[in-house]
Amino acid sequence: MHTSDAVAFWDSVYAARPATADKPNPNVLLTETVPDLPPGDALDLGCGNGGDALWLAGQGWHVTATDISAVAVERLAALARAHGLSEHITAVRHDLHRSFPASPAGGFGLVSAHYLHTPFHLDRATVLRSAAYALRPGGRLLVVDHGSTAPWSWNQDPDIRYPSPREVAAGIALDPETWTVERADAPRRIATGPGGRTAEVTDHVLLIRRTA
Repeated sequence: MHTSDAVAFWDSVYAARPATADKPNPNVLLTETVPDLPPGDALDLGCGNGGDALWLAGQGWHVTATDISAVAVERLAALARAHGLSEHITAVRHDLHRSFPASPAGGFGLVSAHYLHTPFHLDRATVLRSAAYALRPGGRLLVVDHGSTAPWSWNQDPDIRYPSPREVAAGIALDPETWTVERADAPRRIATGPGGRTAEVTDHVLLIRRTA
């Protein structure tokens, strides 16, 4: 499928969700992981509704937030302005299959990739490897993937298989002398979807630190 198909698909996904002046909720595993890290420059890959970028900015991070959907990017920029966080958030559109956001001098202190799944072609290993290389020494790459299918997910393929965090780490193929896996597990939680519907879901969590 072509890039134009992916753009149209994700624009339609976000356009179907009502715009709101409220801050979208951040992902739980981000809020559990980041408080122990000193604020700096962060990269949000696949920013979606913008909850993670807004939360990080509220914690003092300077966030580059990117998504393939112009609808998502424009909504995030508007929310950042509405909440007085424009100086902390740069929202930019990228098709990660073709381009990757530029790193600040010294690299990012955090790259967050939450649920970077798509029905279109995306070489995730290459994207996540680029993310790891964009870290400064001591910076973290946090990858949170679906480990199960929520009832409200856009992907209801019963045959889908979600790679484990260790499989994702192996696919990125980073030099262990430069990057260390700090966490690789599959916690379960009760998630809340559209309309307040709840369900137990499994997340696949991978946290990698650049050591040199």
